[in-house]
Amino acid sequence: QQPEITQKQISCRTRGSLPPVSNPWKSQHPFHGRLTSNMVCKHCEHQSPVRFDTFDSLSLSIPAAVWGRPMTLDHCLHHFISSESVKDVVCDNCTKIQAEGILNGQSIENQKTTFVKQLKLGKLPQCLCIHLQRLSWSNQGTPLKRHEHVQFNEFLVMDIYKYRVPGPKSSQEQLSRKNSEETTPGTKDGRAGKPPDAEPPAGTKPLFMNGASSSSSSSSSFLMSPGTFPLAAFPECRAPLYLYRLMAVVVHHGDMHSGHFVTFRRAPGARSSQWLWISDESVRRASLHEVLAASAYLLFYERVHGRAQPQS
Repeated sequence: QQPEITQKQISCRTRGSLPPVSNPWKSQHPFHGRLTSNMVCKHCEHQSPVRFDTFDSLSLSIPAAVWGRPMTLDHCLHHFISSESVKDVVCDNCTKIQAEGILNGQSIENQKTTFVKQLKLGKLPQCLCIHLQRLSWSNQGTPLKRHEHVQFNEFLVMDIYKYRVPGPKSSQEQLSRKNSEETTPGTKDGRAGKPPDAEPPAGTKPLFMNGASSSSSSSSSFLMSPGTFPLAAFPECRAPLYLYRLMAVVVHHGDMHSGHFVTFRRAPGARSSQWLWISDESVRRASLHEVLAASAYLLFYERVHGRAQPQS
């Protein structure tokens, strides 16, 4: 920190041109991703241009828990991208249609209708940071911390949350849509959706669910096994394109007014299966089971690339 100086006080002490400022990242920042916002008019079904917004982390609210049903990371992600109604939005297409039906050049007001808005992930980052919102408010307006456990896995598949440009449906997109229909717990605007514990017809159950702890499926047990990459568990035509591996978990102990942060992180090494628990200067070994049982506040996943996955 230096006191503010004027342009006249600035002088160059080197001869020749200054060296260029080095960029610490050879490509885009590993945490940078893009969200897509899709708006469709409920009256004329006109779709507005897709809007892109950058993000460095996904901040997910935790849906209201249903008694007897475990809360999973999939529930939080589905809640994040579920469609919602936005009222009193000016629709240029409805305004144009009304203008075409009016003669004598009468001026008309902009037509406001209800739009359906949906978020999806337009570009997934190399490193995905997920923030679970544990702040809530009581009826009296006082802040409260939500302590419930959100189930998450060592591996995270993001295919069904990825935005795809409308066009001919590929086999991968049909699979993603199928998995989405089978795992969607519902939407924010109350429209019908499959409940979280609904069982799909025989032979159509998805290979996995992010956060599911069932050991009945061979693929689920494979995903839970430490130190292995699960690409071999999938047929080549069904291998996920957007697969992530858990690298670190931040946990907050305490309430809304005070507390302490601890971190679980994978030990250094590209294929390390050893986990460490870190609290200030204290470091000890931890098991994957202990990591997955933690009430996570922040989750850090890193993209896993395989033969069936694009590098971009």
